[in-house]
Amino acid sequence: MKKITYNKKNLSGDIFGGITAGIVALPLALAFGMQSGLGAAAGLYGAIALGFFAAILGGTNTQISGPTGPMTVVAATTIMMFVDQKGSIEAALPSVLLTFFLAGAFIVLMGILRIGQYIKYIPYPVISGFMTGIGVIIIVLQIFPMLGHNSPKTIIEIFKNIKQPILNLNIESVLVTAATIIIIYVVPKFTKLIPSTLIALLLLTSVATFFNLNVAVIGDIPKGLPSIHLDIFTHFDDLKLILFSAITLAALGAIDSLLTSVVADNVTKTSHNSNQELIGQGIGNMVSGLFGGIPGAGATMRTLVNIKSGGTTKLSGAIHSILLLIILLALGPIASQIPIPVLAGILITVGIGIIDTKGLKDIFKVSRTDAFVLVIVLILTVFVDLLQAVGVGLIISAIMFMKKIGDITEKDSTSTKHQSESEIKKLLDTFGIPIEYKDTIGVKKINGPLFFGNSEYFVQLSKKVSENIKVLLIDMSQVTYIDQSGLYALENIMLEVEKKGTEVYILQVQNQPEYMMRKIRLIPNVIEEKCLYSDPKKCVEDILNNLKSSSENLSTI
Repeated sequence: MKKITYNKKNLSGDIFGGITAGIVALPLALAFGMQSGLGAAAGLYGAIALGFFAAILGGTNTQISGPTGPMTVVAATTIMMFVDQKGSIEAALPSVLLTFFLAGAFIVLMGILRIGQYIKYIPYPVISGFMTGIGVIIIVLQIFPMLGHNSPKTIIEIFKNIKQPILNLNIESVLVTAATIIIIYVVPKFTKLIPSTLIALLLLTSVATFFNLNVAVIGDIPKGLPSIHLDIFTHFDDLKLILFSAITLAALGAIDSLLTSVVADNVTKTSHNSNQELIGQGIGNMVSGLFGGIPGAGATMRTLVNIKSGGTTKLSGAIHSILLLIILLALGPIASQIPIPVLAGILITVGIGIIDTKGLKDIFKVSRTDAFVLVIVLILTVFVDLLQAVGVGLIISAIMFMKKIGDITEKDSTSTKHQSESEIKKLLDTFGIPIEYKDTIGVKKINGPLFFGNSEYFVQLSKKVSENIKVLLIDMSQVTYIDQSGLYALENIMLEVEKKGTEVYILQVQNQPEYMMRKIRLIPNVIEEKCLYSDPKKCVEDILNNLKSSSENLSTI
């Protein structure tokens, strides 16, 4: 990570960046808290606890952490699941907060096990479909609050019951939501000194209060510091559900945070420590759970605001958190009057921002496989389950990638069978084989990894070798990797061909394949040391000498 030297400029930048990020974070924390089902205060608790500890202990200097759209969606699902089981939010709270705490612990474990480096292997279509699905969920969940009604907790229930709020809509609530969206999008065209979400929050709260509009408000926000919920450690009766939900949140939090870290790196031209970032995020979520806050992750928009406002070190993230704490302690009664339709409008713009419009725009231009993965992940995210959506997307992507690599290896691999005269001559010249031996020496060149995705293709080689063949050369100079399937495929080729009286030579085998072949004793039990050659022309020279001495006629491979 790039080392930052403190000076007066950095300090002033961190202060201004942290304050600006905190102002942006305030309405989002309140909105995500309401969205989760635990209330606006839980959003603030999460933003304060996670924002401070993730900043101080994390591995990204400019990262601002707090409740995010994806994490809030999963948190809300978790809360709803336990409320349905326990009967009330009060009865479900210990299990819910234990889930949040363990999610943080799992994120810490990911950092300790250095799993952060593997996040980069998630394919873009999976991320695109997932993020777009999250955006759709957030927007759909605001339909009922926008119309002035309490929202069902699932997407399917919303669509089933959409008729009722439409027939009984609260026009004042609709107008407040619409005004919020307009302000958020229009104000930045004139000024960016004050975050448009904060302007919408303050202005429309004042209007709703002054004109006594018939709209729902947040309600009481507890005064003072939140209590520590140590009682969560006595509620392990739902351990299976708790662990599953915690793992889901941990996986999502890790992905969400590290993607934001990458964005921060691109802007600041620095390099984050992914595993340290996970440790910081995990500890922050553990503390948040203990204090009754909702879980979160690195927040892209707030991080970019911090950077653009001058934030360069971890101090900016800590200042953002301290500002939110001051607001909680001093302005709780005022925040309780914020209209819910305002928060709905803020969340609709958040959902729109999360949707990957670039990926959707190019969906008909990319490969059919990538488009299929994006659509499947999107549908599963919205209507089934977020973690399952990512899992299915990864599996499909992995299978299709392995098939593509296998197909490429098969296509690029060559042999002296079923080729034109010019192709055969070119291949023979490569190994120094005289053209008159084109019907006596067979050559197979494998171009690419030999693994389970293409091993069966090469097994078929043994079935195509003529009964009269005496010599087969297998060039492995381009085989950089071989797995267990590839090893056994190579062994089958050797055994089947040798049954027909054909002698097999392995040429230019690379380090990893040779190491694996020796480890399972394929060398020397099946492939003798004398049949291994690093110099193809020396091998051909020895073979030609043997052939000339025996004067045997060999058929083509």
